[in-house]
Amino acid sequence: MQSIGVIGLGIIGTPWAARYLAAGRLAGVWNRTPKPEAPLWRPTAREVAAAADVTHIVVADPPAVSAVLDEILPVLGQGKAVVQSSTIDPASAATFAARVTATGAAYVESPFTGSKPAAESGTLVFFMGGDRAALDAVEPLLAIVSETRFRLPSVEQASALKLAMNLNIAGQMQALSESLTFARRAGIADDFFFQVLGKNVSHSGLARLKEGKLKTRDFSPQFSVKHMHKDMRLAEATSQAKLPLLAAVRACLASAEAQGMGDDDFSSLIRLLGG
Repeated sequence: MQSIGVIGLGIIGTPWAARYLAAGRLAGVWNRTPKPEAPLWRPTAREVAAAADVTHIVVADPPAVSAVLDEILPVLGQGKAVVQSSTIDPASAATFAARVTATGAAYVESPFTGSKPAAESGTLVFFMGGDRAALDAVEPLLAIVSETRFRLPSVEQASALKLAMNLNIAGQMQALSESLTFARRAGIADDFFFQVLGKNVSHSGLARLKEGKLKTRDFSPQFSVKHMHKDMRLAEATSQAKLPLLAAVRACLASAEAQGMGDDDFSSLIRLLGG
């Protein structure tokens, strides 16, 4: 499989398309909100799928993925593959896999971790689930936009692992927001707080990524409140256990979205605390 098309030109899909284009592998792009200025823009998702060996989908949620599949299924078949990278629930992943493989095409569930900077630098991490032959077929293309690719035996596990990772990240963001707010109210400067945090066992990649945004109150989106809230809703709906932190973080995200922060970076959770 030599060519790939991108469906969804948001914060992540746009840099993916640029990297595929630079590698000489991009067959076309499409977005629900038209972006005809985009390189290799095609008027419909079906035209992208028809032109590409692999169709790479990164859209908002399960209904959006389903709508894309409705459009492209007629042009799928042997020799084609779909890589589904939107964050969805395990049941939807299984349903979508069945729909695609019924055409003779391959299906890979491949959500990822990493936000806009990682997408631009090609350092995302994929969680690839599906048939081994399908994974082998698409991995060289996914290597263009990622640094690490983990394999799982099922599409459901790939989807579940992504939700688990985002729950961890959302919980860390809430804890970082609260601890920074606590320190600020004690008169401790942000620079000093992060200097000390850097020597603490709790320091994390998330703290490094969001330090500058929290210091400057720059809430331009790397990963939006509305998308993290959607992910936590999916996690809560599919969890097989009562998870108190998940419930608490989802409530905070719901409050942030209700207060008009949906398009802001999810680090804006600190604003609920007065930060």
